[in-house]
Amino acid sequence: MLFHLAADPVVDAGHDEGVMELAALTARLAYAMMCLTLTWGALTSMGWVNRFTGRQALRSGHMMLATLTLAFAGVHIVSFLMMRVEPFTIEAVLVPFTSGQKFRYTMGILSFEGMLIAAVAVGLRRWMSYYRWLWAHRLAYPAFALGVGHALLGASARGDLEILWLGGITLLVPATTIAFVRFMPAKALATTGLLEEVP
Repeated sequence: MLFHLAADPVVDAGHDEGVMELAALTARLAYAMMCLTLTWGALTSMGWVNRFTGRQALRSGHMMLATLTLAFAGVHIVSFLMMRVEPFTIEAVLVPFTSGQKFRYTMGILSFEGMLIAAVAVGLRRWMSYYRWLWAHRLAYPAFALGVGHALLGASARGDLEILWLGGITLLVPATTIAFVRFMPAKALATTGLLEEVP
């Protein structure tokens, strides 16, 4: 009887609905942590928050947010493998550009893998030259852009875009603004008053 219940399509559909709710929740949390990670990392690298605490504590905070981002994204990925009616394969959730794959999935995979490379580069920093490490770590920026695209297309496909738009924009605007400021020339920042010009 228990085996019969496990194979029941109605039970499987209910299971998949719960798994999809888990996937949606972890996706939202990963998006929020991703925006906070980028914001905090850019503020730390520019030295704008150094007065609050030591630089090592700021870096640790950035690494904690990045770890949470990867953890929530990892649970989001694994949740698709747990579906019963139409389970995803490992290849479908880890290999981008596979045959018949939707573009939003490819964006999500590339985003996760780019963030993972950036995180691994931090652990390998002492064995890499500074510029090679910096190049690897800056993969987080295109990974962020791909993650935002994946989140918007995914919310649109689920019909949640109108509900989540305000929260998504609230987190996205500061992250993109600070990332943009991060790459502006120091002279331009001094002209706008965002940076004091050193005589």
